[in-house]
Amino acid sequence: MNIIDPLSDPRWDDLVARHPSASAFHRRGWLEALKQTYGYQPFVLTSAAASEPLTDGILACRVTSWLTGTRLVSLPFADHCEPLIGDSSNRRLLTDRLVGECTRQRCKYLEFRPLRESADLGNEFQTSESFYFHELDLSPSLEQLFKGLHKDSIQRKIKRAEKEKLTYEVGRTEEFIETFYNLQLITRRRHQLPPQPITWFRNLAKNMGDALHVRVARKDGAPIATLLTLRHRSNIIYKYGCSDGAFHQMGGMPFLFWKLIEEGKATGADCIDFGRSEMENEGLVAFKDKFGTAKRTLTYYRYPQTKKQDARAWGDSGLARRMFSLLPDGVLSAAGKILYRHIG
Repeated sequence: MNIIDPLSDPRWDDLVARHPSASAFHRRGWLEALKQTYGYQPFVLTSAAASEPLTDGILACRVTSWLTGTRLVSLPFADHCEPLIGDSSNRRLLTDRLVGECTRQRCKYLEFRPLRESADLGNEFQTSESFYFHELDLSPSLEQLFKGLHKDSIQRKIKRAEKEKLTYEVGRTEEFIETFYNLQLITRRRHQLPPQPITWFRNLAKNMGDALHVRVARKDGAPIATLLTLRHRSNIIYKYGCSDGAFHQMGGMPFLFWKLIEEGKATGADCIDFGRSEMENEGLVAFKDKFGTAKRTLTYYRYPQTKKQDARAWGDSGLARRMFSLLPDGVLSAAGKILYRHIG
């Protein structure tokens, strides 16, 4: 078993390019953005010798924090990160080695966020958290996909957006990132949470290249809704979305998702990953369901088992959330810059 640096070893890029379970979260661009923004150091554990091509690899980052402790996470800020392994017996050998690394580095825990059920991780891994995962199959025709949208909540909103003459743009320049971030501030304030720092989105745009797109809906030139998506081969990931609540009745978000579906079909995409939703967030779950997505459980695993007092605990405080909703934009942004590096 060997540990390699995925930021400098070209064999990792080759494995990600051809492995059927790889996603945009495995790409070098995502890892570069994590390191540049938060200082997380990625590494890959593989069975390949230094002179051999990679046939497998488990990706993780070491997250060091005085607030939430040191841990190994596969993978920070990713909704999922499947181990790139074909042989289940090899997976067990690699995960056992990672458990050893967790102990050797005196980490608080090791967390896996696989896309699929992972009973073969080993009995020492226990369920950490569970979410709903939503995915839209793009194999039906556009007409069939439109019929699969909720008639009142989505179809009607798309027609309303067209009636309102909303305009549509797609890009990844600094102007697009700033437009996205300004709406992100509005949305996160509405949800009483700070946003991730703008440097995170700038680093993503810089390092992901043409695998990242920002889509913007405007009313009379003013941005009212935006999506940030990632792509790897024929899979599109909807990663971030934000909007101005004052214009929700104009259907900006349904309009953007329909544009995404149209463009996905036109460019040969097989599916759109709508990401995870907290099971108790009934509104978000229902919203994603209304696009005709398939829904299943997404489970994270930890060794050793720990209480849920990490990462997102600060967001569960009602007092903190009320405070975030009242902070000026500059202070709210600064709070996100300070806090998110401890979340991972």
